[in-house]
Amino acid sequence: MLAIGIGITGGIHLDGLIDTADGIAAGKDKCLQAMRDSNVGAIGLGVFVIVLLIQLAALIQLDAIAPIAMPIANFWGRCSPLWAIERFSYLHENQKPSFHKKHWEREREIKPSIINFCTFICILYFLPTYSYNNLSLVIVFGLGLIPTLLVPEILGRHLGGHSGDSYGASVVIVETCILLFIAFAVV
Repeated sequence: MLAIGIGITGGIHLDGLIDTADGIAAGKDKCLQAMRDSNVGAIGLGVFVIVLLIQLAALIQLDAIAPIAMPIANFWGRCSPLWAIERFSYLHENQKPSFHKKHWEREREIKPSIINFCTFICILYFLPTYSYNNLSLVIVFGLGLIPTLLVPEILGRHLGGHSGDSYGASVVIVETCILLFIAFAVV
């Protein structure tokens, strides 16, 4: 599952995670320079390995529920940059705003997420019960809103805004949090 996700996205979100981790580790003065650097630093590599191991451990723990958990994690992960785009300025002031920020249309962007959210809640609630409690899965799905808002908020405040890298970092960190939530809640 992890390999398929990386293959579909080309690893762009993981690259953002690595660059953001390197930037944060470089300190305030060199943060943006480190994020733009194409070389992978030790901190970025370490964060990459730790995040993949946490995701893998969560998926192994989830076992048969993993095919349900992964779309939930992907949904919330993809919602997190929407919050970042809405709340924070673009970090690279001397460059044009990111494609996402430039073309941001709140109502148009939010509607598909709301529709998906409501549909998924209904599907989860009415699924036949297997070895887990559907209501607990619905609650965990709803609780996904917490890291979806907190992660980009914390990164945005720490970095002083967001960039394409921190959008990707938000996606990966939120996905990881959601997988952990579900692994702890369902098993």
